[in-house]
Amino acid sequence: MSGSLAATLARSAGGGRLAPEEGLALLRAGDLLAIGEAADAARARRRPDGRVSYIIERNINYTNVCITYCSFCAFYRPPGDSESYVLPTETIHRKIAETLAAGGTGILLQGGHHPDLPLSYYEDLLAGIKARFPIHIHGFSPSEILHVCQVSARPLPEVLERLRAAGLDSIPGGGAEILVDEVRDRIAPLKTRSDEWLAVMEEAHRQGLETSCTMMMGCGESLADRITHLERLRALQDRTGGFHAFIVWTFQPGNNPLGHRQHGQEATAHDFLVTLGVARLYLDNIPHLQSSWLTQGLKMGQLALRFGADDMGSVMLEENVVSAAGSLHCTSAPEMERVIRDAGFIPFQRDNRYQPVPPRALAVAGGR
Repeated sequence: MSGSLAATLARSAGGGRLAPEEGLALLRAGDLLAIGEAADAARARRRPDGRVSYIIERNINYTNVCITYCSFCAFYRPPGDSESYVLPTETIHRKIAETLAAGGTGILLQGGHHPDLPLSYYEDLLAGIKARFPIHIHGFSPSEILHVCQVSARPLPEVLERLRAAGLDSIPGGGAEILVDEVRDRIAPLKTRSDEWLAVMEEAHRQGLETSCTMMMGCGESLADRITHLERLRALQDRTGGFHAFIVWTFQPGNNPLGHRQHGQEATAHDFLVTLGVARLYLDNIPHLQSSWLTQGLKMGQLALRFGADDMGSVMLEENVVSAAGSLHCTSAPEMERVIRDAGFIPFQRDNRYQPVPPRALAVAGGR
């Protein structure tokens, strides 16, 4: 690595802001150890106590019906397909009861773009959950929310206000993929545009809804596209401060058209770790980075803790989307804590707001 890039890494590890051209230069250099060392220093500066968090939650996919037909998705089914479904309310409630019994504190509620579900369906679903269960609902990605706006012919601010009133607590960052429309046109031409995804998040932040943000790498984008993506997230965070975490994962090529087209071109472990480390340095205004163990596996997730991640994400009592593409990693709360300790950190279970959970919930989770 050149002296100028080494100086750039030292400055950013200490809190200096990277310019887009500097971030791109770091990605192109790909110096795994130097980038990891700087990203680890940036993580330690934010969490000097050496603590690493995780959450127990369940991903409930209320429907797999979708009319967006993304080329990278192995989960969706078109309307009328023999394998399509909308989960009965009783099934959703049973899954939530099981989550709470296992020490969980939240649910991730996501589905496809169903053409026939009106806004009232989502309001009734949220209100019914909140009336029965003390649980955090992290639900509906920006593309889902915009789809609800279209189906119901209601403006975005009103839809978000009504979802919040019904019980929505925060919004996941799914559907961002790469926030460059040339990439989106190739992999998901019917999905939200980059500006639309960002507009949903900005309005959510304006209304007081915290959100996460994501990037799916390895779908044929360039390194410059990745930096553009990070820059757009950082610029929005400068305005709103509403992103609480960033998650980057690699495109999963199993059982989908994009995987067939890109066979043999999947992102490598080296590529993932370098991108994660640069993201920690670049996103100087987003407090938390997840390790993405669900797509990378526990050992890579553990290694990611030395490349800027300070959170292992979810134990995930249920997951259907990435598993449909062939990623079948799973774990338990005791194993998650062991993995964190073995990496040299102190584990703790958090909630969706990154606060430690009460001791009673911890005792329940440890007894599974």
